[in-house]
Amino acid sequence: MRAGADGGGCFPTGRHYPGIAHLVKLAVRGLASEFDSETRVRDLPLVSIDTETTGRDSSVDRIVEIACVIWSQGEVQARHSWLINPERPIPMEAKAVHGIGDEDVRDKPVFAGVALEIARVLRGSLPLAYNADFDKGFLQAEFARAGVRIEELPPAMRHDVHWVDPLDWARELHKAEKSKSLGDVCERLGIDIGQAHRATDDAEAAAKVMGIFLGDSRVPQTYAAFIQRNPICISLPKQTSKTLWTI
Repeated sequence: MRAGADGGGCFPTGRHYPGIAHLVKLAVRGLASEFDSETRVRDLPLVSIDTETTGRDSSVDRIVEIACVIWSQGEVQARHSWLINPERPIPMEAKAVHGIGDEDVRDKPVFAGVALEIARVLRGSLPLAYNADFDKGFLQAEFARAGVRIEELPPAMRHDVHWVDPLDWARELHKAEKSKSLGDVCERLGIDIGQAHRATDDAEAAAKVMGIFLGDSRVPQTYAAFIQRNPICISLPKQTSKTLWTI
């Protein structure tokens, strides 16, 4: 639903409506409490995450590689990656995608062995991933299995925090194009993806895609408005006829 499309007066923030900005902030679900809702997305510290796995089902399959690329102010600040021993054979169909075989991870740590290290890298940044539900599902499933004690959960590990997902915007901004895959979107945008289907290269490419998309006038710029990518109008108290967006 577009703001004002039906005359109802929906809007993404309370900036131009004095006295209701606090109500808008309360209405938005999925925000990480560490960040102000009116901060520009490009000013937020982002961690672009990519996982390579033994399959597609996070309840039974396991991570074999994970990368976390720290992105701020349109530039890569740091790259972190881990090869992970999944404690099971890597199927040939999975290896055909990412090229990681049993011999590559035989002497690598299991996820629980590096879980705290990964959590430290994730802390203080808003998570981003291309097709985020996939990576979010695997990351959180692995942490649950690891059973490690983490005093302060980073945003990426909290179920109520919405991840930034460039695929959401590719579906809108490139809707005339048949493919919305990361590789094809990168090709259209002139981004060199490097070695596709390896975690670090895919994570960095996803961050670069989002950086370009943020330069499009159709993409909301502030954190709260950006997260409201599928707005639903809800009623305000009776003393005003205005409405709010929520997700």
